[in-house]
Order: sequence, then C-alpha cells, then structure tokens
Amino acid sequence: MSLQDKYKELIDTARSAGTNNLQVNEREGVLHISGEAPTGSVKDNLWSIYGKIDPNYLSGDVVMDIQVATAVEGAKLEVITQSSNLNVRRGPGTDEPIIGKAAHAEIVTLISKHSDQWWLIRTKDGQEGYAHAQYLKPVE
Repeated sequence: MSLQDKYKELIDTARSAGTNNLQVNEREGVLHISGEAPTGSVKDNLWSIYGKIDPNYLSGDVVMDIQVATAVEGAKLEVITQSSNLNVRRGPGTDEPIIGKAAHAEIVTLISKHSDQWWLIRTKDGQEGYAHAQYLKPVE
C-alpha cells in the first residue's frame, strides 16, 4: 500500500476543506503534506484524522506542515505600499474607478477575497472597495 493510499482520507479531507497550496509529495519513504488551511478547525480536523490513521504518531511516515491562513474574512491587514497610498477601487481591476485611498502602513479589514489578486477591504474610515492583494499583509 502506498503512503498516499494509507493517508487518502487525510489528503481528500485537506482538498475538500479548501486547503490552499496543498502539496503532497513522497520522498524516501516519507509523505510530505503541506498547505494553508482556511481555518484552525480544519487544521485540527486534519490532525485528528492523522491521529486516527496512526494513533501514536509512531510510524514516522508523514511530515505534515499545515499552516492556518491569516488572511481570512475579518482579518486585519497592513497596507505595505512603498510610501504612497493604496488605491481602493469600485471593482476588482485596474480599469475600475478609484473610490478611495488607504494610507501606507494603515490597518484595514479583509471583507472577502474576490481572487488571489483582488481583495475586498474596509478602510479605517469605513470605506469599502477592492485593493490589489500584493500591497496587503496580514497582521500577526
């Protein structure tokens, strides 16, 4: 039985739960599973499944590196432009009108992710609009 077969339930659950950047690789008899779980409860569930398959974690045939996403709805984000303000737009795209600005180093709130590039945010003044994700960093 391959390691991917042995840990099929774990891998399938990680996929179905929306684990981002899920990587599953087998090297030298060890299955490496990594990615970013959307919530802490998803990560806890994955560890619970792992514990059910290998109750005392003694087989040593899995390395699981699942982090919890910090950029989730309601998360605080810091504007990380070089020094200028970040454009806040009516819709997701540079062709959309600018409806506001978020200052360099301002803390904003993530409302939702339209895509990997465009996130809907709320500024400290309560204005909502889309901003390019490359200029936003989750506040730990």
